Amino acid sequence: MAALFSEKDQELIRIAIEDAEKATSGEIRVCAEKNCKTEPIERASSYFVKIGMDKTAHRNGVLIYIATEDHKFAVIGDKGINERVPPGFWDVIREAMLEKFRQGLLAEGIAAGIRRVGQELKVYFPGFDDDKNELSDDIAYL
Repeated sequence: MAALFSEKDQELIRIAIEDAEKATSGEIRVCAEKNCKTEPIERASSYFVKIGMDKTAHRNGVLIYIATEDHKFAVIGDKGINERVPPGFWDVIREAMLEKFRQGLLAEGIAAGIRRVGQELKVYFPGFDDDKNELSDDIAYL
């Protein structure tokens, strides 16, 4: 399934996650598959639990889910984030991604969303010196 993204695109996404997580204690993951038979938010919510996103110490995980062939995506956060952020928080992230998607730049759109997540989360969940990376920075292929 790794063929959904080139090696270069996978590296772009992984580096975006590493850089974003330097400024926040939040954890960011990307899940990708070709098709989504349900609403993307439902699919993302299902995989959020399956890949352990709900197990972070501060409940501040963010999942970017994308179905590449169906052109669907969702961005969701864990309980700790949703209790603290204002209404419309996730819309800002999605818009940053959509701008690139409309240009046909899938990996760049994901990276833009990741960078925006990092910028926004550092306000609510700043990084700290002994913060450890709790989740893989590689794309989870479903």
